[in-house]
Amino acid sequence: MTTVEQDLTTAVKSARDRRSFLRASLSGLAVWASVPVLASLEGCQQLPSRQSPAPTTTTTARKSALPTEKLSDRVTLITGAPGNVVALSSGDGVVLVDSGSTAFARAVRGSLSGARVRTLFNTHYHADQTGGNELFGAAGAEIHAHLITRQWLATDFYVPEEDRWVKALPAKALPTVTFRDKGETKAGAESIEFGYLLEAHTRGDIYVFFRDSNVLAVGDVASPLRDPALDWYAGGWLGGRVDAMDTLLALANDETKIVPSYGPVMTRAQLKAERDMMVHLYDRTTELTDHGRSAKDMLEAGVLNEVSRKFDDPYRFLYDVSKGHWAHYTNFGGNVV
Repeated sequence: MTTVEQDLTTAVKSARDRRSFLRASLSGLAVWASVPVLASLEGCQQLPSRQSPAPTTTTTARKSALPTEKLSDRVTLITGAPGNVVALSSGDGVVLVDSGSTAFARAVRGSLSGARVRTLFNTHYHADQTGGNELFGAAGAEIHAHLITRQWLATDFYVPEEDRWVKALPAKALPTVTFRDKGETKAGAESIEFGYLLEAHTRGDIYVFFRDSNVLAVGDVASPLRDPALDWYAGGWLGGRVDAMDTLLALANDETKIVPSYGPVMTRAQLKAERDMMVHLYDRTTELTDHGRSAKDMLEAGVLNEVSRKFDDPYRFLYDVSKGHWAHYTNFGGNVV
């Protein structure tokens, strides 16, 4: 049995309980898609650490180009936008995965050696991934995203933590092609697969897999350096993140280059290690939630001391975990009311 097959066998049983409720509710997505998502979420929590990048100096924001790294003959990684942007070069234009923040959009464009962006994928709605949408959309790029991501981008919403409203993006910045589950397309000789990652980081996350180049862009569903971000206001939670990582592991092999929104390119083994850490934290924190414990209780119980990663803001991570669990407690058999 191969490593991938062993991982899949192990994951199937552990994912069954988490997914049973989600699968049953997938049919309800059609209903969610027809009404404003914010009606039940009361706005989206845009966390400064991931949604509002740190202020950039004028000099930095005006850079004509950003650092790049070749991942294959056709695929290039652009870094510092402030996160990662993936660019596929084809005979009829560039395919981008994410567009960076507004401050870095022109620098992203300057890193493409004058090539036209034909297609842009948004892995989710956060501003550091969609800030360049207007620039590229106005130039004729076709913007692809999950339907729920488009709903977030097309709607004014409130940010409770910062006590402010965020305006909807202009029409030219909105995704023009949406989907619910998954799909495939071609760009020159490259086969591209994209698919939904249910409630992993937000409610509209996707992956984009350049199959021939074996490069897998996963957005904020993997986080090798920064504290894993769970945007619970937008539906993200730890159980969804684990399930999404299982999906990504099933797509990848030992040679796949896995690109997160922030941080270095990952191997499948590194993604598997992060997934295993998330499974352990899921098991421990759902047990504590099932007994009415809070994020503070989890922190005092030393839950995060049981894993090798050191968190920059341990309480904040556990607070987001706890909020997500309360929103999904029936998924793991919670008996607290």
